[in-house]
Amino acid sequence: MQIISRDEIKPLLEQPKGNCVSIYMPAHPAGPEVRQDPIRFKNLIREAEARLVDAGLEPQEATQLLQKAIDLDTPAFWEQMGEPGLAIFISQEFFRYYTLLLNFQELVVVTDRFHVKPLLPILNGNGRFYVLALSQQDVRFFEGTRYTINEIEVENMPKSLDEALQRDDTAKEGQFRIATSKGGTANTFVQPGEFHGQGSPDRDQHQEQIRQFFYVIDNALHEKLRDETAPLVLAGVEYLLPLYRQANSYQHLMVEGITGNPETLSAQELHDQAWPIVEADFQKSQQEFLDRFQQLFGGNTGKASNDLQKIIPAAYYQRVDSLLVAVGQQQWGLFDPSSETVYLHEEKETGDEDLLDLVATHTLLNGGTVYAVPPEQIPYSTPVAAIFRY
Repeated sequence: MQIISRDEIKPLLEQPKGNCVSIYMPAHPAGPEVRQDPIRFKNLIREAEARLVDAGLEPQEATQLLQKAIDLDTPAFWEQMGEPGLAIFISQEFFRYYTLLLNFQELVVVTDRFHVKPLLPILNGNGRFYVLALSQQDVRFFEGTRYTINEIEVENMPKSLDEALQRDDTAKEGQFRIATSKGGTANTFVQPGEFHGQGSPDRDQHQEQIRQFFYVIDNALHEKLRDETAPLVLAGVEYLLPLYRQANSYQHLMVEGITGNPETLSAQELHDQAWPIVEADFQKSQQEFLDRFQQLFGGNTGKASNDLQKIIPAAYYQRVDSLLVAVGQQQWGLFDPSSETVYLHEEKETGDEDLLDLVATHTLLNGGTVYAVPPEQIPYSTPVAAIFRY
């Protein structure tokens, strides 16, 4: 089973138009209700088949499109279900399924793109963070959410000081560009043999060697995190953390870190210590959105709105800077980009899509921030609130 990460959602958001099937199913990792999961799964597959037929497919074509999902239904599949949720995404040339560490409603959606809104609480700006576990023998990098943590490979990032020193100094990938100041890099390359103090017992020289090593790590992370805004938490023995901060160029490094030897901590233990550090930052960010929204909305500036019919075109044409959207709710309808017309329907009709999902998806694709929250946390009892870029 694969737990979804932010990197996994991009193909879902950018999937070409066609018959895209999204299935969300709460599951039961243990207990007597486990026996009901295969039955509920079959019911959801039948519902998806019916929706595909409504969309114009022949019954045989609908079954063929869903075949890979149908094939999942085996005793071995249900025995390995370790999390309380399952999400499946199917189109003509795309098939992925994930376990989910959060609660959501049972849902089947068939439209011309995948339905991602139930995923937002674990993927959006108010729940994602990074952990860099530092030691001279083992460097690890993680992407986390409130519910999950996954180790991420970073291109050109050495795993240890020894690896950095022993790289072939004639190979291009063995060259290290050393930062001269935060946010900038020198125009020269430092080869592994040029780490000062190699083999020297002098403490100052050894610290400089470590600092150079951290510049290499920071440069690798700079490429990985170039357009990111999620907080980064350092984990390491106490004397290493200030050395890394001298090399760091990432603007969202948290002041507080995890002190101690990270080599003795599992990914889950790192998550458990990092989450309290970043949670307060997330709450602060969301509160800043609410304060700014109230100020702009009350001042009739035109830069804030809770009118879905205004927000959808703005999101589609890259005007939404940040968005608050209700999870667990749908607003069915249609959007015509050519006329910027929004059609809202009280009940789902053939061809409809969830317009709340549409506005959240386009906000994310266009570089905006999305806060997915319970409905009661949105001002004025509306399902959305947005701040515009202009």
